[in-house]
Parts: sequence; C-alpha cells; structure tokens
Amino acid sequence: MKKSDHGYSGFGEAYFSTIEPKAIKGWKRHTQMVLNLVVPIGSVRFILYDDRENQNNINHFQEVILSIADGYARLTIPPMIWVGFQGLARQTSLVLNIANIEHSPDE
Repeated sequence: MKKSDHGYSGFGEAYFSTIEPKAIKGWKRHTQMVLNLVVPIGSVRFILYDDRENQNNINHFQEVILSIADGYARLTIPPMIWVGFQGLARQTSLVLNIANIEHSPDE
C-alpha cells in the first residue's frame, strides 16, 4: 500500500488477525479508525452494515469476499461502519489490517 493509493488516510499500525474455517468474528465498529483489510492467506467473507443517519445507504448491508485465489485486493472500511467476518477456507485464514491510527480499547 502506498500513501498515494485511494483509501490511504495515514499510518497508525498494522496487525494480523487469524480466523478459523467457518468461524465468525464480529460485530465491530470503529469510531475513528479507517481499516484497510487484505487477506494474504485463505478466504474471508466480510459483511458490512451502515446504520449512520443522514446517509443514502442507511441500514445497508454489503458482502465482500477477499481470497488469495482471486489475487490480492484491499477492502477499505471507513469509521462508523459495522463489520463482521467469516473464514471460508479449509485452513486458517489470515487478515492484515493497515490502520490509520493506533488501536485504542476506547475507540
């Protein structure tokens, strides 16, 4: 990821998360953090939910699947969007988040 890439909004930290086959993690909503998610190993289904008022897409769900089999792709999730995800591969999948701010338990 380059700072000239669309969706880049600064660097705070990068971290990995694993998810087992068929396991589900969620729901999580960050109030300030921009997530830039990449799946370098496996396949993961992300479900996004937008409940922000004053938005054209309020109560809108979106599904995005990132898989190494489809090549590298990045999913950018702005603040205030709910996200949950599920492992789709037969083995443990790996998710990389390149976030614009450092993680805070209060965030």
